[in-house]
Amino acid sequence: MEKRITDLYKDYKAGLTNRRDFLKKLAMFAGSTAAAASLLPVLEENEITAARKQKSEQGVIAEFVKYPAETGEMRAYLARPEKGRKFPAVIVIHENRGLVPHIQDVTRRMAREGFLALAPDALSPVGGTPEDISNVGELFKKLNSEQTVKNFVAAVKYLKTHPNSTGKVGCTGFCWGGAMTNQVAVNTPDLGAAVPYYGRQPSAEDVAKIKAPIMAHYAENDQGINAGIQAFEEALKKNNKEYQIFSYPGTGHGFNNDTNAGRYNEEAAKLAWQRTVSFFKEKLK
Repeated sequence: MEKRITDLYKDYKAGLTNRRDFLKKLAMFAGSTAAAASLLPVLEENEITAARKQKSEQGVIAEFVKYPAETGEMRAYLARPEKGRKFPAVIVIHENRGLVPHIQDVTRRMAREGFLALAPDALSPVGGTPEDISNVGELFKKLNSEQTVKNFVAAVKYLKTHPNSTGKVGCTGFCWGGAMTNQVAVNTPDLGAAVPYYGRQPSAEDVAKIKAPIMAHYAENDQGINAGIQAFEEALKKNNKEYQIFSYPGTGHGFNNDTNAGRYNEEAAKLAWQRTVSFFKEKLK
């Protein structure tokens, strides 16, 4: 089946396209309204088959959900292990590209490690992450920074009381999401652990507010971000915070993103991930 039709259906099921627009575009791709009507049950059956296959291969149950936050309902991607009932929870915060398939994949990976994983879409207040992210930076500029932090803090509350959660909640994020992870730690006294990847650091004043143990991952060649490491570490030490800081030789910003061949560093990404998972398992038990 044509990729554009299956992609259209995926967007519809993910809530990125309403039913009216979906059917209109489907009819255009199929050639007629009648052809679109005959295609719909095929698409639905394919989805069920794919879900069963994914479930058996990955051992993960995943879905899009909404949770209450500062600006209203936040759309998020939720994944959990297929087996078991309650799990420690981890928030996964995306880069400055939005809730793209890569971050959904990272969220499923976290679920496979035994966590209830939630990836909120920071762009929910401005319509959500678009299919075409070439100009997504303009949407990020529309976000209110204080409200955005509160939207992610609300995710902690949502997970603490989720029926599949043990009540223990950690947070990790990448790039923009790494900086946001630091802000979640600053603004959430009962956060269990925070793991920012190459994210901008909070001010020394804000570091004093952090209660969660920190594990920070940095690329060796990332001048803009790394300029703040020394002050961050000094503030952590001064305030007697529990922390670990790792720098990965030969890497650049975004080394964990395996969809970006120019930045991905497999060796560093795997080591950082192992450290992250072990840290969460220790701190969220």
